[in-house]
Formats: sequence, structure tokens, C-alpha cells
Amino acid sequence: MLDLKLIRQNPDQVAAALAKRNGDYTQSLSELQTLDSEQRGLEGVRSQLQARSNEIGKAVGIKIKGGADPKGEEVKALRDEGNQVKQELSELEPKEKELKAKIYDILLTLPNLPSDSTPDGKDEEDNVEVRRWGDELIPQGDSFLAHYELGEKLGIMNFERSVKIAQSRFVTLIGAGAALERALIQFMLNRHTRLAYTEILPPILVNSASLRGSGQLPKFAEDSFKCADDDLWLTPTAEVPLTNLHRSEVLTEEELPINYCAYTPCFRREAGSYGRDTRGLIRLHQFNKVEMFKFVHPDTSFDELEALTQDAEDILQQLQLPYRVLSLCSGDMGFSATKTYDLEVWLPSANRYREISSCSNCVDFQARRADIRFKIPGQKGTQFVHTLNGSGLAIGRTMAAILENYQQPNGSVKIPEVLQPYMGDRTFL
Repeated sequence: MLDLKLIRQNPDQVAAALAKRNGDYTQSLSELQTLDSEQRGLEGVRSQLQARSNEIGKAVGIKIKGGADPKGEEVKALRDEGNQVKQELSELEPKEKELKAKIYDILLTLPNLPSDSTPDGKDEEDNVEVRRWGDELIPQGDSFLAHYELGEKLGIMNFERSVKIAQSRFVTLIGAGAALERALIQFMLNRHTRLAYTEILPPILVNSASLRGSGQLPKFAEDSFKCADDDLWLTPTAEVPLTNLHRSEVLTEEELPINYCAYTPCFRREAGSYGRDTRGLIRLHQFNKVEMFKFVHPDTSFDELEALTQDAEDILQQLQLPYRVLSLCSGDMGFSATKTYDLEVWLPSANRYREISSCSNCVDFQARRADIRFKIPGQKGTQFVHTLNGSGLAIGRTMAAILENYQQPNGSVKIPEVLQPYMGDRTFL
């Protein structure tokens, strides 16, 4: 959530930053400023009335002490005025509450502001490539089977029966396919925990407050699965429960940074992706993912983003999968992020890179929504922490990349060396 004080003090600066995002927020900002001005006006009136109420109370006491008749006209007049003031205060309270609720609702719809180092741009065409790794590992040749073709030929994944069980955009992994998925999860968690991430196994059903705290609500409600009879949703990513582990808490400066990693199944309706990636593991309603998450001191969050991105890259390097790193432009960046690096892995069948991880610094945006603060010893008040998140990695997309990059001329698929111990030292699928 954006800082209302920042909007109030620097409206033109905020408007210019939001103009770089994908969307028109002019009307929302204008309405927000109007409501804020009205609310502050009521606040001023309330302060004046409260002050007058206090004055009347003191005046009544002084007059009675001075010998005035408690039931006399002079005291009665003051008490009548006091009652009138209290009545006016009671009428102001619901008006203020309503205005604050409207302001809050608008703030929930505004995305984070791009950082100064975020490239300007409208869409993915304006993203900036930062670096590549593993060019020498890119398979050479003209004919590569897509991962879903390989999976079906090897008998390790079935999409047709998954439609019978559920609907399209689901997959059933079989035998070595299920084992490979499990191996990837275990491998990623082991790598991250060695790098001082604390492993978390959170609930995968989350409440609306958790989705609001992380930034998924209200904007992405249509892309999430909601339980009909409860205030619970299937989590779209472990980022949601990890953000809210410390919701409404005040941490100590000594606790920071806090690094978490978590495996969860993830669920997305993919409401805006009709006709895209309808086959394979790239875009499913249910998929597995290992997530990294950081709560950090504001002074270090951009350095922490570089470290987080490197930790995601480490997984790809260990798996010997060629990839590139993109700095996302302002128009292609996620709702809660101020700066994002996307990792894209090479898929030979498509002859292109495809996203496999997003690593984002959200600064205090999520912390404001979830009210997560920290206190510095010896200083008054508290500050909002900064939060960061990154896929480390999306399991299905990693499996797709392994199948395609490690496919052999005889139709088999070599298992990356680092995964072989997790699969009983098996070397081929």
C-alpha cells in the first residue's frame, strides 16, 4: 500500500510514477485527494470540538468550586453546550469512519511505485536483459520435442486423464515423473536452507486478510480459487502465507533479515490467459513451487534483491540450465513490486527463453498492507520492514526445461547430476 502522507505531500511525483505503470490511475488519485481533504477537514473540526468540550468541562468545575450553584442557570448553560458538542462529535465519528474506509479501499487498488532503477516501458518488449548464463549449454540442432510430448512418450505425465479427473490445465505425473517432481522440490529446499533460509510449511488455505496483505486482493480476486462457504482461498503462491507470518507484528532490528523458503502447491484460475500455453506444464491451474521470502531492513533491501536473485540463479546453475536475467520495465512489473528481475530458462522446442522465476523488492508496500514493523533500540516509534519474494523455482517449468534441454537422440532424457541422488542414482528417464 502506498503511503497516504507521500501522496498528500508529493501528488505530482506519485502521479508521474503511477503513469509509468500499466493502467490509468488518474481518477483514483483525484478521488483519493478529495476524500483525504474532506477527512482532514472533519478531523480539524473534531479537534476543535474536542478542545471546546475539554474547556467546558474545566469551566464547569471552576464555577462550582467558586461557589456557583451546580443546578444554576450559568452551570446549566455550560452543560447544555457540552452536551451539544458531544452530540456533534458523535455525529462526526461515523462520517470520518466512512471516509477512512473509502480512502483505504482506493489505496488498495493502487500499485507500488517503480524504483528509480526500474526501466521505463509499457510491456515485456521494453524489459532490459541484464545477463545470460550457460550459452554453451544450449542444445544444438533443429528438431526438439516439446516437454509435454516427451512426457507422454515416456509415460511420466498424462493430461488427458487429468481432464477426466478435473478439467483442462491439470496434469497427472506418473512414476519417474512424480519422482522427478519430488526430487526437484527436495533439491531446491536443501539448497536454500544451506543458504540460511528457514524452511516453512505453511497452510495452503489463506484468508482474505492474508491476500490483501500480500497484494493479491482486491486486484486479483478473479484469478484465485475461493472456498464457497468460508473466508478461505487456495493460495496462489507461498508468498501469501509467508508475507502474513508476521502480520500486525513489531519485530526487533536484531531479528532482521528474516529469510524464509517454502514449498507449496499453488492454485490459479489463469483467468487472463485464454488460448495461451494450453498444452504442457507452463500454465496450469495447480502447480508446485518453492518460494523464497525476506523481511529486511529498509537500508539493505536493494542489496537483498541482488542476493535473492542470485539464490534463484544458483538453482538453474546447479541444474546446468541456460537462462537469462531481465530487469522488468515499469509497465510489465507485478502489482506489489518496485523492482523485479525475471529469470527466463531456455526451452529448445520453442527456441526461446520462458519465465521460470520472478524476484521482487516490494519495499514497504506489503508491510503497510499487513502492518509489519520493526523497532530500533533507543529510537521512538517504529518503521515498516521491507519485503522481498522470489520463486526458487516454479517446479513444473523447471521440469519442462530439464526434459527439453536434456533430451537425447534415442528419446530418453538424462537426469541432471545434482538430482540423481534424489532419484536412487537413476541417470535417465
